Amino acid sequence: MKTKRIDVFLLPALIGETDLSGGAAVVIDVLRATTTITHAIAHQADCVVPLLTIDEAKGEGTKNPSALMGGERGGQKIDGFDLGNSPAEYPESVVGGKKILFTTTNGTKAMQACRTAAEIYIAGFVNLTAVCNKLADCPHIFVVCAGTAGEITREDVLLAGAIVDHLSTDATEPMQLNDQAQIAADAWLESKTELTTTTLADRLKQSRGGRNVLRLGQENDIDIAATLDKFDVVPMLNPKTWEIRDSRNSAP
Repeated sequence: MKTKRIDVFLLPALIGETDLSGGAAVVIDVLRATTTITHAIAHQADCVVPLLTIDEAKGEGTKNPSALMGGERGGQKIDGFDLGNSPAEYPESVVGGKKILFTTTNGTKAMQACRTAAEIYIAGFVNLTAVCNKLADCPHIFVVCAGTAGEITREDVLLAGAIVDHLSTDATEPMQLNDQAQIAADAWLESKTELTTTTLADRLKQSRGGRNVLRLGQENDIDIAATLDKFDVVPMLNPKTWEIRDSRNSAP
């Protein structure tokens, strides 16, 4: 039996020359892109299309007039877009059955960095267990943290560590971890022991990403992002169609 391996990259730039082909990539941008996408898919959006630039999103919007345009720059909703990057903006009454053209400062760049992976999944604390269950049989997993403006962010590191911890706990044999995976796991284990006195939401509010969201007056977004296992949904980004759909309704 082949040894299971998890490689964590605390920033997309740290992927370097690593070959992701043949492995399963997991993209993390806890505050807020991957949390928001998970809400959209859980709330019956037809699909989410991650795009790098505002102009690209607007161009796709011209071709898809019935699609919703969502995302942010500098944390704020983009002028002319229907939605921002707050998970609360994506209830079923708004996004049900809709295609969403989505661009953010960090998250969609991290997705692009995973384009050569065989499978690409979208993770938040809100679907942690569902993601780990989906990864249970994957021999090689790449966890890619979006970070913020090219810097490592604690909220993404903690989720990466939670994924490593969850998969390691369930493993029947020791797994191979790169150093960044071990760093993330250590950070999560330290935080997990303190969750009886400090909530996960408080932890996230102390992170760089959390402070940025607080400055925007969106504290509720952090509370939403810190809700463990809110959904049993794993959004999957198809590398061929470049659409994110519920993995239960998507072919790999």
